[in-house]
Amino acid sequence: MSADSLVAGSLVAADYVVFALMLVVSTSIGVYFSWVNRHQESARDFLTGGRTLTALPVSMSLTASFTSSITVLSTPAEVYRHGAIFVFVALGQALSVVVVSEVFLPVFYRLAVTSTYEYLELRFNRATRLLGTVIFIVQTMLYNGIVIYGPALAFSQIADIDLWGGIISTGIVCTLYCTLGGLKAVVWTDVFQIGIMLSGVLAVIIKSVILQGGLSTIISDSQQGGRLNFLDFDTNPLRRHTFWTMVIGQTLGWTAVNGIIQSQVQRYVSCKSLTHARIAVYSCMLGLCTFLVSTMFVGMCLFSFYKNCDPWTSGQVSDPDQLMPYLVMDILTDYPGLPGLFFAAVCSGTLSTVSTSINALAAVTLEDLIKPYTNMSEKHLFWMSKGLTFFYGILCIGMAGLASAMGTMMQESDVIAGSTGGPLLGIFILGILCPFVNSKGALSGLLLGLAASFCVSIGGIIYPPPTAMTRPLPLTTEGCDFNITDSFNWTSTVLPTQSMSIITSQVQNSDGKHLLADTWQSPSYLYFGPVGTLTALIVGLVVSLLTGGQRSSVESRVTLTKEDTTFYYLFMLIKGRVTRRQGRSKVTESRQKRVGVENPDLCNAEMELLNITPA
Repeated sequence: MSADSLVAGSLVAADYVVFALMLVVSTSIGVYFSWVNRHQESARDFLTGGRTLTALPVSMSLTASFTSSITVLSTPAEVYRHGAIFVFVALGQALSVVVVSEVFLPVFYRLAVTSTYEYLELRFNRATRLLGTVIFIVQTMLYNGIVIYGPALAFSQIADIDLWGGIISTGIVCTLYCTLGGLKAVVWTDVFQIGIMLSGVLAVIIKSVILQGGLSTIISDSQQGGRLNFLDFDTNPLRRHTFWTMVIGQTLGWTAVNGIIQSQVQRYVSCKSLTHARIAVYSCMLGLCTFLVSTMFVGMCLFSFYKNCDPWTSGQVSDPDQLMPYLVMDILTDYPGLPGLFFAAVCSGTLSTVSTSINALAAVTLEDLIKPYTNMSEKHLFWMSKGLTFFYGILCIGMAGLASAMGTMMQESDVIAGSTGGPLLGIFILGILCPFVNSKGALSGLLLGLAASFCVSIGGIIYPPPTAMTRPLPLTTEGCDFNITDSFNWTSTVLPTQSMSIITSQVQNSDGKHLLADTWQSPSYLYFGPVGTLTALIVGLVVSLLTGGQRSSVESRVTLTKEDTTFYYLFMLIKGRVTRRQGRSKVTESRQKRVGVENPDLCNAEMELLNITPA
């Protein structure tokens, strides 16, 4: 058993049954849709569901794919270490949904693109499309590595299961139902898995509240421990989390994820109408906010339980992302099946996210890298899409190995998404909102935007911000009793605080200051993406103006028109009502004038009300 593992026997048969049922049902959904659509031979229908899906399953699928193992494991650890200011992610999500619904969704749905990056060729040129496709593939593979590694880490913490055994089993199940059932299997499996995730999180919350004596105790402990740190409006961009870094960084970050990432747009265009697509987007926001608040409250429960004896700094766990498995095994082992339900929830988060990504990777590869250069029949393309789905499923399993070398899952995933998604967001904004931007400006903006975002990302990794900027909240081990043997044996060969001091000492001087602190100050990791977006926008605009972009013309279908937005119809509705009221008012005045002429007494009465003396 590894140093970070729990002694065997921590899970009972009921836990394994619950977990196995989740895997069996997920696989069965893929088998079902494979059988129902056995006569289907269209790659487009396989990858987009035939554009027959309604808002409810799509919104639940979107929620499930966003609620990954990172959300379940890392959000509580984030609140435990840095406080509940993370709740402003919800505001960023809400603002991003409005932008996506009004700006990106109408254009993509009208074009009915299978690959989001088809748009870049329709609007600019093939080189921009290919570069966007490659960026998406690299970003998605790295991100999926982290997502698959999350539950495998949890498994290795609570049972005598090999780390790679958990990775491979998760990846195989995901690959199987994606390859068999296509997008419809992905969507309906997500619907099932979202229920499992919610049940697992609620089990932890309910048991925590019971053990701690009520909600008030948990909230009071969090307040006294400084975890309810909502009112931080510092505008310093170097601070890790403030109101402004959360709102600005998360709004742009979630706009990139919701608005242009293939795995999300693919679900939007699978809806039967634009209205259904918009409803799905807004419903997804409500689901995401629900899960965010739930997992943040779990973080408050973590602090309430371990406020006097922190498992991380005391060496009982070696990574903050292991805190949730630790809590589960601490409070749920007396209830057979509940630990299994929680780890089924974690695994469901992985399956929903990775299955969506696998399907999206197959779609962009087929549409952007194969179809334009071949003349394959529809039947061959259909089987090629299945083969690509299987290939990317296996590749994602291998990429999970890289995740083991990364740090905290939450921050690393945001860095990966922001560094690549930020510049892409800038190019899509230019294409949809700025008709004069040409292909030269778009390609230049994308390349320089990538360079800028990667520079700040690498700088932030090599020379991380000082503690004064990250401001982790205090943790204590004063209440720990190391002479008592726990019912389960958590061990760590090196204390986290020791390992961190070894790493940081390599880049700090004798005063504890980073060697390049005077020449480089890393902004918040949430600004890595916006740096790329802003660079792409400025460079794209300037280069287009210098190369005659204002003289070029583009098709109206690839840009946003006022008729595409909901706000336009709301404006016209309000304007129509105001106009009708004004019309009725004029008719009433006209009638009163006629009556007043015919009835002098009434005319005099009206003038008396206005304090006018008749002649």
